[in-house]
Amino acid sequence: MIRSLVLTVAFAGVALVLGSVLEPRGYAVRVVCLILLAASLGQCWNIVGGLANQISLGHAAFFGIGAYTSTMLQINYGLSPWFGLPLGMALAAIVGVLISLPTMRLKGSYFSLATLAFGEACRIVATAATSLTGGPQGVSVPFVGNSWTMMQFRGAGAYIPIFVGLFVVVSVVFMLLAHGRLGYMLRAIRENEDAAEVAGINTLGIRLAGSGISAALTAAAGTMFAQFTFFIDPDIVFSMSSISIRAALIAILGGVGTLAGPVIGALIIVPLEEILSAYLSNRAAGIAPLIFGLILIGIVIWRPTGLVSLFVRKREAA
Repeated sequence: MIRSLVLTVAFAGVALVLGSVLEPRGYAVRVVCLILLAASLGQCWNIVGGLANQISLGHAAFFGIGAYTSTMLQINYGLSPWFGLPLGMALAAIVGVLISLPTMRLKGSYFSLATLAFGEACRIVATAATSLTGGPQGVSVPFVGNSWTMMQFRGAGAYIPIFVGLFVVVSVVFMLLAHGRLGYMLRAIRENEDAAEVAGINTLGIRLAGSGISAALTAAAGTMFAQFTFFIDPDIVFSMSSISIRAALIAILGGVGTLAGPVIGALIIVPLEEILSAYLSNRAAGIAPLIFGLILIGIVIWRPTGLVSLFVRKREAA
């Protein structure tokens, strides 16, 4: 646990330092922001995927809810995203609990397919609801200039403290859950649900609590993503491949169920994508994602328990 904590704290500290020394409007600082956001997203998924072993592929639904809630409140009522953020979190938590009620009894691939279908349904609804979401054309976040009140800045460097704050909050929540009563019950359910029920654990209630917390934190990441990019549409924020699968992949590649796993996963996936896109995207169609996929497959085969096993003891990474 100590080594994972040190890696996580070092990651946040280095990000803050880079934000102060890099060009605020440069490409490098933007990549740092994307890494922080990816690590936070992976940690959100890690709550249900790592602690409860519920392989959700529908987290894009909560991400999109957070992004659209804050953005539409700002457009229609001039409400600051700092107020839209908790509202989006609350809405995502409610939706997460409601969708979990009929799906939590499903196991393995059946649960994953159900969450995937839910996320895709949200994307279709958002695309069709033109009056509410702007439809496939999307909506632009009104820019009012550099303003902490409106969570808007001209340079990406100013977003780093906000993204570090999100990452710290999500990581602290994960750590408290992992070593608290709820986390122990989630792991008990993961290992043997029948035995957990016999021991007096309310398995459905505990899973619903984990899903609600994970959904709320994912919505917070969606709100900050909208303010960072200034534009959202259903294909971006409700994307299965860009959000749902990426969240799971980050945690699994780094080390599912560990504090430092999403950090390592984000540090590998985001820079690798950027490098391959920059140098290979113009060489041949599809070559960049092909090589990216092959590299990820090789890493998973090499370290099936995640890359975190390179830095922590085998017992901790298991």
